[in-house]
Amino acid sequence: MRVAEVVGRVLHGHGARYVFGVVGSGNFHVTNALVAAGARFVAAAHEGGAASMADGYARTSGTVGLLSVHQGPGVTNALTGLTEAAKSRTPMLLLAPEATAPRSNFFIDLPALAASVGADFHRVRATHAAEDADAAYRAAARGATVVLGLPLEVQHAVTEAWSGPALPVAPPPEVAPQVEPLLAALGAARRPVFIAGRGARAAREPLTRLADACGALLAVSAAAKGLFAGNPWNLDVAGGFATPLAAELIGAADLVVAWGSTLNMWTTRHGELIAPSAVVVQVDRDPAAFGVNRPVDVAVTGEVAAVAEEVLARLGAAARRGPAGGGAGGWRTPELAQRIRDHGRWRTVPYRDESAPARADAPARIDPRTLSAALDDLLPPDRTVAVDSGNFMGYPSMWLDVPDVAGFCFTQAFQSVGLGLASALGAAVARPDRLTVAALGDGGFVMSATELVTAVRLALPLLVVIYDDAAYGAEVHHFGPDGHPLETVTFPETDLAAIARGYGCDGVTVRTVDDLGPLRTWLAGPRTRPMVVDAKVSAARGSWWLEEAFRGH
Repeated sequence: MRVAEVVGRVLHGHGARYVFGVVGSGNFHVTNALVAAGARFVAAAHEGGAASMADGYARTSGTVGLLSVHQGPGVTNALTGLTEAAKSRTPMLLLAPEATAPRSNFFIDLPALAASVGADFHRVRATHAAEDADAAYRAAARGATVVLGLPLEVQHAVTEAWSGPALPVAPPPEVAPQVEPLLAALGAARRPVFIAGRGARAAREPLTRLADACGALLAVSAAAKGLFAGNPWNLDVAGGFATPLAAELIGAADLVVAWGSTLNMWTTRHGELIAPSAVVVQVDRDPAAFGVNRPVDVAVTGEVAAVAEEVLARLGAAARRGPAGGGAGGWRTPELAQRIRDHGRWRTVPYRDESAPARADAPARIDPRTLSAALDDLLPPDRTVAVDSGNFMGYPSMWLDVPDVAGFCFTQAFQSVGLGLASALGAAVARPDRLTVAALGDGGFVMSATELVTAVRLALPLLVVIYDDAAYGAEVHHFGPDGHPLETVTFPETDLAAIARGYGCDGVTVRTVDDLGPLRTWLAGPRTRPMVVDAKVSAARGSWWLEEAFRGH
């Protein structure tokens, strides 16, 4: 059996059911081996899109995302998506054909490339092909982004046949976390708040039980939006996207426990969200994460769910009083519950509509908040929202509700514009039972529009909403007030809906809420063709989250 065939069988044996990529001579055989084993190949228009599809699939499905590309330029084309995945600790495996001869025009230093973006590197050997593929998949399944080097000469070598099945990926040996300092902090707190991050995405149930036991309020970083959806004590996203009520309550906390969150500048508004007098505890499986963004008073090493369960066990009978709550915290009162119901969502925060009516010299433009609220009313609750990067990004992140943590795909660790459409496609493959919404700016759409070809091929329920301000809005609002020329970042108005129709999608231009009629029709139909909404949004001022972002530059 050829090495390429062994690799394909091992990965499929581990559960790889989808592989995203662009096929060339270097990855032809390993991709076909995966397909022959039973995986489905999703052909992207570009390797950069394929990388983001694998990333979005992994985040939404909770399984390893598999990416297959050509040697040399296929790998480098995928590099931005690979970097986003590595910085987000996405479980993803890149099958990277490798030209090992230094004088080959396809040669790149794959180990150095992987290390430069924070990914792990493994290489397949002819004599240990199954073992090497197995080890790479296991590393990815435990939360790493892995580059698997497949030397071209090795792929064609004959090796020992392998028929599987693969052994299940075992969790690392359990070590009882040392939770005494956390227990003491919880016992002393009157106003505790839990902030759950990316590392807590699988720990909703133990965290909510622990919060009930100690009277904590619940919040999340943007990467974990939806984790506590439906919980009456959920404050939603902390940081730049926090509602005024969430900011007030987090600021009043005397204890903040960060569960799988490093409390970066976005989550803490550059440290200003958390009171200086508050005790800060960080729980993370990686000791290297402790204190990387701000000092912490207590650090607890361990998987989030395991630590929460250990604390619950130590609390004993007090932890079993059930979700009626009250606990030791003292601020889970009926009055606060009512405030959270009335003011805990951005939909309930008043604003002045800044939609621009049509004039003789300019057509109408819709306030992005008004657009987002209207979309939230129109779209089915069972949805996945994938958000690209850019000035617009807060509007869908704050105004569009999601049903759970798998319903929000937020590729912002590298802050690259242009990843949102492809990551939405990966999410749609993972959850075809839900409507997937790709929220993009016009700059990100133009960068990635070629993947509409892929969207049409897949015929999945996909809605693309473009917040179109005819500019790179972040730069307009950052540099414009200081009098800098903006010709490099502003553009003529373009009919993006027409471009989408050219790719085979349905498309509509929206300037007012009344223009959403075709979207209502599309939602009522079979949704087998993607719908693209080119929303011409007003852009009179920059967003407050943008001001926070540029403070970090």
